[in-house]
Amino acid sequence: MAEQKVSNERRKELEQLDPFQENLLKVLTYGKEYKKQLILIVGALVLVAVVFSGVMYSFQKAENTAAILVSQALTQYAKASDPDKGYLEIKDGFKTIFTEYANTTAGKQAKVKFAKICYEASEFDQSYKYYKESLEIFKNDALMENFLLASLGHVSLARKEFEEAKKYFLQIEKGETDLLKDEARFSLAMLYEADNNVAESKKMYDKIVTEYESSMYKPIAKSKLDEMK
Repeated sequence: MAEQKVSNERRKELEQLDPFQENLLKVLTYGKEYKKQLILIVGALVLVAVVFSGVMYSFQKAENTAAILVSQALTQYAKASDPDKGYLEIKDGFKTIFTEYANTTAGKQAKVKFAKICYEASEFDQSYKYYKESLEIFKNDALMENFLLASLGHVSLARKEFEEAKKYFLQIEKGETDLLKDEARFSLAMLYEADNNVAESKKMYDKIVTEYESSMYKPIAKSKLDEMK
């Protein structure tokens, strides 16, 4: 009789749901009640994943295509007999890259490369235009910014816009990054010298001699300082 009583009590315990089972039952009930909404939510998530994958694939495909086109254009330019001819042969190809692949990394870097090609072909206005656009693109990259400022300085010199050139070299000279600072100071020293501003010219030459032990401009700067004594 006692065994029967225990058995009945055990049966009642088993018939009662533990907290986990109770929560699971609630979830299943909720799932049945909102089945349509859940299907729509899952469908929307799958659609987002598909769209995202498609966008990433399209972007990567554009990136790869742009890189190939830039490489082909540079190879063609390298085979040209002179810079002028090379420029004429590849300029349309680069402009297509700028139009169709402007947002790719390869397309952005292509502007810097094409600006140099324009400079070598004495297309200084075009060179200035693309270096200027590149400066806006890479303005948050300190090292790249100095390279582009120096390039704009030299293009301005070629265009005989000396105050404009001075402006770009001064940005490098006053900046925190040392990349090309000796070159900028040398260019400034020569610009000041051309303006008969001996004091500022001497200051720039002196900075090169004292601060840049291995600079290629040091021997010339030292010779200039000796002449100014």
